[in-house]
Amino acid sequence: MGAVLGLCSAAQLACCCGSAACSLCCSACPSCANSTSTRLMYTLMLLLVMVAACITLAPGLKTELQKVPFCANSTGVVPANLKVDCNNAVGYLAVYRISFALCMFFVLMALIMIGVKSSKDPRTGIQNGFWGIKFLVVIGGVIGAFFIPEGSFASTWMVFGMIGGFCYIIIQLVLIIDFAHSWAEKWVSNYEESESRGWYAALLLAMLTCFTLALTGIVLLFLNFTQAQEASCGLSKFFISINLILVVIASAISILPAVQEHNPHSGLLQSSVVSLYVMYLTWSALSNSPTPCNSLIDPNNAASFDKQAIIGMVIWVCSVLYSCVRTASNSSKITMSDHILAKEGTESAGADGGEAGEAKVFDNEGDGVAYNWTFFHVVFALATLYSMMTLTNWFNPSSQLMKENVASMWIKISSSWLCVGIYIWTMVAPAIFPDRDFS
Repeated sequence: MGAVLGLCSAAQLACCCGSAACSLCCSACPSCANSTSTRLMYTLMLLLVMVAACITLAPGLKTELQKVPFCANSTGVVPANLKVDCNNAVGYLAVYRISFALCMFFVLMALIMIGVKSSKDPRTGIQNGFWGIKFLVVIGGVIGAFFIPEGSFASTWMVFGMIGGFCYIIIQLVLIIDFAHSWAEKWVSNYEESESRGWYAALLLAMLTCFTLALTGIVLLFLNFTQAQEASCGLSKFFISINLILVVIASAISILPAVQEHNPHSGLLQSSVVSLYVMYLTWSALSNSPTPCNSLIDPNNAASFDKQAIIGMVIWVCSVLYSCVRTASNSSKITMSDHILAKEGTESAGADGGEAGEAKVFDNEGDGVAYNWTFFHVVFALATLYSMMTLTNWFNPSSQLMKENVASMWIKISSSWLCVGIYIWTMVAPAIFPDRDFS
C-alpha cells in the first residue's frame, strides 16, 4: 500500500515538470485518490524540510553556519537575558528559521483554502497542483528567513513554538489513541473470526511488550530524575508517581464489565500503548526540568540532537504518516479524529471527460472534500512547530544549557494527563451515554 501511495506522489511531483513528464509517469502509476496523493505530497514537503533542519544540527556544519546572515546581524540591542550566543546555538537558530518559513507557507495555504467545499472550487488547482512553484516558494522562504536578524526573534518564536507544539501534542494524542483502538479492534476481530491461537498470542505479546517497556521507563525515570539530594526533585517524583497511578487506573477501567459491555474491543492492548506514550511524555517533560534533578544533561554538549529528540521525531513522523494514509471510519473512537483523518470519497470522472476508472490519480472530492483543507494545513503548521521544538530540545534562549525549560516541562506533563483523560473518556463515554452512537 505504501509503495502504491508513494508512486502516486511521485507522479504528482513529476507533473510540475510538464505535461509530457506527467503523462509518462501517470501512465505507470497505480490508481489512487487525488485527496490521498495530495496529502502525501504535503507530507513529503514537510519531511524534506525537516530533514534539511536536521542537517543544520550536524556538528561539522557549526563553523560554516556561523557565517550565515542572522549570526552576522545578531548584535542588536536586546535584554541581556534574551541574548543568544550564535557560537553555541547556531544550529538551533537555523532550525527556527527553516521551520518559520515552512510554518508560514502552511498558514498561507490554510487562509487560501478557507471555505472550500469540493474539488469544483477554483482554488482546487492551488491545493492539488503547482508543486514545482510550491517547493520553490518554500525554498525561497527558507533562504529569506536566514536574513532575519536575531535580536529577539528566537525568544519570540519560541513562544509560538511552545503553543503550537502543545496543540500538536493534543492532535498526536488523538491519533495515537485512534491507532491503539484500531489496532486492537483489527486483531481482536481476526482472532474472533479465525479462532487462531496465533492472533491471541500476538495480542498478548504486544500488550506485554508495551507494558514492559512502560514499566522499564518508570524505573529509568526514578533512577535518572530523582537521585539528586535536592528538595526540588520532589516535583519529579510527583510527576512520575502520579502518571504511574493514572495509567494503572486507566488500565483497570479498560477491563471493567460496564466498559466491556458497551465497548467489547476495549482492553489492555490500548492501555499498554497509551501507558507507553504517557511514559515518553513524562521523560520528555523531565528532560527539560532543572538540572540538579536531571542527570541526563551534559553541560558540555547542551545544543545537540539527543535521544529525546530522536525518539520524539520518530513518533512525530509516524503520527504524520498515519494521519496522511489513514482514512476515517467507524472504528474512530474520537470525534476529533474525523476532522484530522480523511473520509472515504467516491471516484468521479476525470477532467478529460474519460471514464473515472481510466484516471490514474482520480478525483474523489467532486461531491465534497474528503478532509477539511484549511484544518489540514493548520495541523501541518502545528506539526512544523512541534518538530521545531523537538529538534531543538524545546530550546530556551535564556537558559545557559539550552535544554532547561520549565514552561515546556509543564506543557508536556499536562499533555500526559490530558492523554490519559482522553483515553478514559473514549472508554467510559459509551457507558455514560448509552443512547448515543459511539461506534
